[in-house]
Amino acid sequence: MIERILRDRQSIWQQIVDERELGQLTGNMLASSAIALALYGAVLGAFHSVLMALTSAVKLPLLFLITLAICLPTLYLFNLVFGARLSVRQALAMVMVAITVIAMLAVAFAPISLFFLITAPDYGFFKLLNVAILTLSAIVGLRFLTGGMQVLNQHGLLAPAVPVPAVPAAVPAAPAAPPAEAVPVTPVSAVPAAAVPAALPAGAANGTATSTVIAAPPPPPLAPPPGWDPGGRGLYAGPQPPRPAPRDGQRPASMTLLYIWILLFGFVGTQLAWTLRPFFGSPGQEFALFRSIEGNFYAAILKIIADLF
Repeated sequence: MIERILRDRQSIWQQIVDERELGQLTGNMLASSAIALALYGAVLGAFHSVLMALTSAVKLPLLFLITLAICLPTLYLFNLVFGARLSVRQALAMVMVAITVIAMLAVAFAPISLFFLITAPDYGFFKLLNVAILTLSAIVGLRFLTGGMQVLNQHGLLAPAVPVPAVPAAVPAAPAAPPAEAVPVTPVSAVPAAAVPAALPAGAANGTATSTVIAAPPPPPLAPPPGWDPGGRGLYAGPQPPRPAPRDGQRPASMTLLYIWILLFGFVGTQLAWTLRPFFGSPGQEFALFRSIEGNFYAAILKIIADLF
Protein backbone atom coordinates (compact mmCIF):
# COMPACT_ATOMS: atom_id res chain seq x y z
CA MET A 1 0.00 0.00 0.00
CA ILE A 2 2.72 2.47 0.93
CA GLU A 3 4.68 1.65 -2.24
CA ARG A 4 1.65 2.48 -4.34
CA ILE A 5 1.10 5.76 -2.49
CA LEU A 6 4.73 6.83 -2.82
CA ARG A 7 5.41 5.59 -6.36
CA ASP A 8 2.06 5.99 -8.08
CA ARG A 9 0.21 8.60 -6.08
CA GLN A 10 -1.50 9.94 -9.22
CA SER A 11 -3.44 6.69 -9.53
CA ILE A 12 -4.54 7.09 -5.90
CA TRP A 13 -5.77 10.62 -6.55
CA GLN A 14 -7.56 9.52 -9.74
CA GLN A 15 -9.23 6.65 -7.91
CA ILE A 16 -10.47 9.07 -5.26
CA VAL A 17 -11.70 11.50 -7.92
CA ASP A 18 -13.60 8.71 -9.70
CA GLU A 19 -14.81 7.22 -6.37
CA ARG A 20 -13.76 3.74 -7.49
CA GLU A 21 -13.56 1.09 -4.75
CA LEU A 22 -12.99 3.67 -2.05
CA GLY A 23 -14.14 1.25 0.63
CA GLN A 24 -11.40 -1.25 -0.21
CA LEU A 25 -8.80 1.49 -0.57
CA THR A 26 -9.69 3.05 2.78
CA GLY A 27 -9.72 -0.35 4.48
CA ASN A 28 -6.25 -1.21 3.15
CA MET A 29 -4.87 2.11 4.33
CA LEU A 30 -6.52 1.71 7.73
CA ALA A 31 -5.00 -1.74 8.25
CA SER A 32 -1.54 -0.64 7.06
CA SER A 33 -1.46 2.46 9.23
CA ALA A 34 -2.78 0.63 12.31
CA ILE A 35 -0.07 -2.04 12.07
CA ALA A 36 2.68 0.52 11.48
CA LEU A 37 1.58 2.75 14.36
CA ALA A 38 1.29 -0.26 16.66
CA LEU A 39 4.89 -1.24 15.90
CA TYR A 40 6.13 2.26 16.53
CA GLY A 41 4.07 2.56 19.71
CA ALA A 42 5.67 -0.65 21.00
CA VAL A 43 9.09 0.97 20.56
CA LEU A 44 7.94 4.02 22.52
CA GLY A 45 6.60 2.01 25.43
CA ALA A 46 9.64 -0.27 25.50
CA PHE A 47 11.48 2.50 27.35
CA HIS A 48 9.47 1.67 30.49
CA SER A 49 8.38 -1.97 30.40
CA VAL A 50 6.84 -4.71 28.28
CA LEU A 51 3.38 -3.86 29.60
CA MET A 52 3.83 -0.22 28.62
CA ALA A 53 4.98 -1.34 25.17
CA LEU A 54 1.76 -3.31 24.72
CA THR A 55 -0.49 -0.46 25.83
CA SER A 56 1.36 2.08 23.69
CA ALA A 57 0.96 -0.25 20.71
CA VAL A 58 -2.79 0.02 21.21
CA LYS A 59 -3.02 3.67 22.17
CA LEU A 60 -0.97 5.15 19.33
CA PRO A 61 -3.29 3.89 16.53
CA LEU A 62 -6.26 4.99 18.65
CA LEU A 63 -4.73 8.45 18.92
CA PHE A 64 -4.82 8.96 15.15
CA LEU A 65 -8.20 7.35 14.65
CA ILE A 66 -9.90 9.39 17.37
CA THR A 67 -8.28 12.57 16.01
CA LEU A 68 -9.63 11.66 12.57
CA ALA A 69 -13.11 11.04 13.97
CA ILE A 70 -13.07 14.45 15.71
CA CYS A 71 -11.74 16.49 12.78
CA LEU A 72 -13.23 14.79 9.70
CA PRO A 73 -16.74 16.30 10.10
CA THR A 74 -15.17 19.76 10.24
CA LEU A 75 -13.27 19.19 6.99
CA TYR A 76 -16.39 17.88 5.25
CA LEU A 77 -18.61 20.73 6.45
CA PHE A 78 -15.98 23.31 5.50
CA ASN A 79 -16.16 22.02 1.94
CA LEU A 80 -19.96 22.00 1.92
CA VAL A 81 -20.18 25.59 3.12
CA PHE A 82 -18.02 26.82 0.25
CA GLY A 83 -19.75 24.79 -2.44
CA ALA A 84 -17.26 21.95 -2.87
CA ARG A 85 -18.60 18.63 -4.15
CA LEU A 86 -16.30 16.44 -2.09
CA SER A 87 -18.15 13.45 -0.64
CA VAL A 88 -17.59 11.99 2.82
CA ARG A 89 -15.90 8.92 1.35
CA GLN A 90 -13.54 11.06 -0.70
CA ALA A 91 -12.64 13.23 2.31
CA LEU A 92 -12.05 10.12 4.45
CA ALA A 93 -9.84 8.55 1.79
CA MET A 94 -7.79 11.75 1.43
CA VAL A 95 -7.13 12.00 5.16
CA MET A 96 -6.35 8.29 5.37
CA VAL A 97 -3.65 8.76 2.72
CA ALA A 98 -2.01 11.35 5.00
CA ILE A 99 -2.31 9.12 8.09
CA THR A 100 -0.87 6.14 6.20
CA VAL A 101 2.15 8.19 5.11
CA ILE A 102 2.63 9.42 8.69
CA ALA A 103 2.46 5.87 10.03
CA MET A 104 4.89 4.44 7.48
CA LEU A 105 7.44 7.20 7.99
CA ALA A 106 7.19 6.72 11.76
CA VAL A 107 7.80 2.98 11.54
CA ALA A 108 10.70 3.69 9.17
CA PHE A 109 12.26 5.75 11.98
CA ALA A 110 11.60 2.99 14.53
CA PRO A 111 15.07 1.38 14.18
CA ILE A 112 16.71 4.77 14.85
CA SER A 113 14.53 5.31 17.90
CA LEU A 114 15.32 1.79 19.12
CA PHE A 115 19.03 2.41 18.61
CA PHE A 116 18.98 5.48 20.87
CA LEU A 117 16.84 3.60 23.37
CA ILE A 118 19.59 0.98 23.70
CA THR A 119 22.65 3.22 23.53
CA ALA A 120 21.43 6.40 25.27
CA PRO A 121 18.45 5.63 27.50
CA ASP A 122 17.84 9.18 28.66
CA TYR A 123 14.14 9.82 29.25
CA GLY A 124 14.07 13.49 28.23
CA PHE A 125 16.18 12.99 25.11
CA PHE A 126 14.25 9.88 24.06
CA LYS A 127 10.93 11.66 24.42
CA LEU A 128 12.10 14.73 22.52
CA LEU A 129 13.60 12.56 19.77
CA ASN A 130 10.33 10.72 19.16
CA VAL A 131 8.28 13.91 19.27
CA ALA A 132 10.55 15.27 16.52
CA ILE A 133 10.12 12.05 14.51
CA LEU A 134 6.35 12.21 14.75
CA THR A 135 6.34 15.92 13.90
CA LEU A 136 8.46 15.36 10.78
CA SER A 137 6.28 12.44 9.72
CA ALA A 138 3.14 14.53 10.23
CA ILE A 139 4.50 17.38 8.10
CA VAL A 140 5.28 15.02 5.21
CA GLY A 141 1.93 13.25 5.51
CA LEU A 142 -0.05 16.47 5.55
CA ARG A 143 1.90 17.63 2.50
CA PHE A 144 0.48 14.59 0.75
CA LEU A 145 -2.97 15.72 1.85
CA THR A 146 -2.54 19.20 0.35
CA GLY A 147 -1.15 17.71 -2.86
CA GLY A 148 -4.17 15.44 -3.18
CA MET A 149 -6.56 18.31 -2.52
CA GLN A 150 -4.88 20.31 -5.28
CA VAL A 151 -5.52 17.44 -7.69
CA LEU A 152 -9.17 17.38 -6.63
CA ASN A 153 -9.27 21.14 -7.16
CA GLN A 154 -7.96 20.68 -10.71
CA HIS A 155 -10.85 18.30 -11.37
CA GLY A 156 -13.32 20.90 -10.09
CA LEU A 157 -14.38 19.01 -6.95
CA LEU A 158 -13.55 21.93 -4.67
CA ALA A 159 -15.60 24.44 -6.67
CA PRO A 160 -19.37 24.90 -6.82
CA ALA A 161 -21.16 22.86 -9.47
CA VAL A 162 -21.91 24.61 -12.76
CA PRO A 163 -25.65 24.52 -13.62
CA VAL A 164 -26.39 22.48 -16.72
CA PRO A 165 -27.96 24.66 -19.46
CA ALA A 166 -31.67 24.19 -20.01
CA VAL A 167 -32.54 21.71 -22.74
CA PRO A 168 -34.30 23.53 -25.61
CA ALA A 169 -37.74 22.48 -26.77
CA ALA A 170 -38.07 19.93 -29.54
CA VAL A 171 -37.53 21.45 -33.00
CA PRO A 172 -40.52 20.65 -35.28
CA ALA A 173 -39.65 19.23 -38.65
CA ALA A 174 -40.04 21.67 -41.54
CA PRO A 175 -42.94 20.77 -43.93
CA ALA A 176 -41.74 19.32 -47.20
CA ALA A 177 -42.19 21.56 -50.23
CA PRO A 178 -44.29 20.20 -53.11
CA PRO A 179 -42.28 18.87 -56.03
CA ALA A 180 -41.67 21.20 -58.96
CA GLU A 181 -43.70 19.22 -61.45
CA ALA A 182 -46.75 19.45 -59.21
CA VAL A 183 -46.92 23.23 -59.70
CA PRO A 184 -49.37 23.98 -62.53
CA VAL A 185 -48.09 25.93 -65.52
CA THR A 186 -50.70 28.37 -66.74
CA PRO A 187 -50.42 29.70 -70.31
CA VAL A 188 -50.80 33.40 -70.66
CA SER A 189 -53.54 32.93 -73.24
CA ALA A 190 -55.77 31.56 -70.56
CA VAL A 191 -55.43 34.70 -68.53
CA PRO A 192 -57.85 37.49 -69.26
CA ALA A 193 -56.32 40.49 -70.95
CA ALA A 194 -57.44 42.77 -68.18
CA ALA A 195 -55.49 40.69 -65.72
CA VAL A 196 -52.26 40.95 -67.66
CA PRO A 197 -50.03 43.55 -66.07
CA ALA A 198 -48.80 46.43 -68.12
CA ALA A 199 -45.22 45.31 -67.79
CA LEU A 200 -45.94 42.09 -69.65
CA PRO A 201 -44.13 42.05 -73.01
CA ALA A 202 -46.07 42.76 -76.14
CA GLY A 203 -47.62 39.74 -77.72
CA ALA A 204 -48.01 37.96 -74.44
CA ALA A 205 -51.56 39.18 -74.13
CA ASN A 206 -52.36 37.78 -77.61
CA GLY A 207 -51.41 34.36 -76.48
CA THR A 208 -48.27 34.19 -78.57
CA ALA A 209 -45.99 33.68 -75.54
CA THR A 210 -46.23 31.46 -72.54
CA SER A 211 -44.65 31.80 -69.16
CA THR A 212 -43.14 28.98 -67.15
CA VAL A 213 -43.40 29.06 -63.38
CA ILE A 214 -40.24 27.60 -61.82
CA ALA A 215 -40.77 26.31 -58.33
CA ALA A 216 -38.25 27.57 -55.79
CA PRO A 217 -36.18 24.88 -54.07
CA PRO A 218 -37.46 23.90 -50.62
CA PRO A 219 -35.85 25.73 -47.71
CA PRO A 220 -33.21 23.73 -45.88
CA PRO A 221 -34.35 22.20 -42.60
CA LEU A 222 -33.53 24.09 -39.46
CA ALA A 223 -30.21 23.01 -37.98
CA PRO A 224 -30.64 21.40 -34.55
CA PRO A 225 -28.88 23.01 -31.60
CA PRO A 226 -25.45 21.67 -30.65
CA GLY A 227 -25.67 18.40 -28.79
CA TRP A 228 -29.23 17.65 -29.94
CA ASP A 229 -30.14 14.04 -30.52
CA PRO A 230 -30.28 13.54 -34.32
CA GLY A 231 -33.08 11.00 -33.85
CA GLY A 232 -35.42 13.79 -32.87
CA ARG A 233 -36.43 12.21 -29.56
CA GLY A 234 -35.81 15.40 -27.65
CA LEU A 235 -32.80 14.05 -25.74
CA TYR A 236 -29.68 16.05 -24.98
CA ALA A 237 -26.83 13.88 -26.26
CA GLY A 238 -24.09 16.47 -26.34
CA PRO A 239 -21.02 16.63 -24.10
CA GLN A 240 -21.51 17.71 -20.52
CA PRO A 241 -20.19 21.14 -19.58
CA PRO A 242 -16.60 20.99 -18.33
CA ARG A 243 -15.93 21.35 -14.64
CA PRO A 244 -14.73 24.80 -13.69
CA ALA A 245 -11.00 25.23 -13.45
CA PRO A 246 -9.57 27.88 -11.15
CA ARG A 247 -8.06 30.88 -12.81
CA ASP A 248 -4.34 31.45 -12.65
CA GLY A 249 -3.28 32.65 -9.24
CA GLN A 250 -6.72 32.00 -7.76
CA ARG A 251 -7.05 29.68 -4.77
CA PRO A 252 -10.50 28.41 -3.84
CA ALA A 253 -11.74 29.11 -0.35
CA SER A 254 -11.82 25.40 0.45
CA MET A 255 -8.05 25.16 -0.16
CA THR A 256 -7.44 28.04 2.23
CA LEU A 257 -9.64 26.39 4.82
CA LEU A 258 -7.68 23.16 4.34
CA TYR A 259 -4.59 24.78 5.84
CA ILE A 260 -6.68 26.00 8.75
CA TRP A 261 -8.03 22.48 9.17
CA ILE A 262 -4.47 21.07 9.20
CA LEU A 263 -3.60 23.37 12.10
CA LEU A 264 -6.77 22.25 13.86
CA PHE A 265 -5.85 18.62 13.23
CA GLY A 266 -2.42 19.21 14.76
CA PHE A 267 -3.79 20.94 17.86
CA VAL A 268 -6.42 18.27 18.46
CA GLY A 269 -3.91 15.47 17.93
CA THR A 270 -1.28 16.86 20.27
CA GLN A 271 -3.76 17.62 23.03
CA LEU A 272 -5.34 14.19 22.64
CA ALA A 273 -1.89 12.61 22.88
CA TRP A 274 -1.37 14.49 26.15
CA THR A 275 -4.74 13.21 27.38
CA LEU A 276 -3.95 9.57 26.46
CA ARG A 277 -0.47 9.58 27.97
CA PRO A 278 1.69 7.85 29.02
CA PHE A 279 3.19 6.49 25.82
CA PHE A 280 6.79 6.38 27.08
CA GLY A 281 6.31 5.88 30.81
CA SER A 282 8.37 7.86 33.30
CA PRO A 283 11.15 5.65 34.67
CA GLY A 284 10.52 6.74 38.26
CA GLN A 285 6.80 5.93 38.24
CA GLU A 286 4.78 2.74 38.27
CA PHE A 287 2.87 1.55 35.25
CA ALA A 288 -0.38 3.44 34.68
CA LEU A 289 -2.80 3.18 31.81
CA PHE A 290 -3.59 6.92 31.94
CA ARG A 291 -2.25 9.90 33.86
CA SER A 292 -4.26 12.64 35.49
CA ILE A 293 -4.98 15.58 33.18
CA GLU A 294 -2.70 18.47 34.07
CA GLY A 295 -0.94 21.13 32.02
CA ASN A 296 -0.74 20.72 28.26
CA PHE A 297 1.49 19.20 25.61
CA TYR A 298 3.34 22.37 24.64
CA ALA A 299 4.24 23.33 28.18
CA ALA A 300 5.62 19.83 28.74
CA ILE A 301 7.79 20.03 25.60
CA LEU A 302 9.18 23.43 26.60
CA LYS A 303 9.98 22.04 30.04
CA ILE A 304 11.84 19.07 28.51
CA ILE A 305 13.89 21.39 26.29
CA ALA A 306 14.72 23.59 29.26
CA ASP A 307 15.84 20.57 31.30
CA LEU A 308 18.11 19.32 28.50
CA PHE A 309 19.83 22.66 27.94
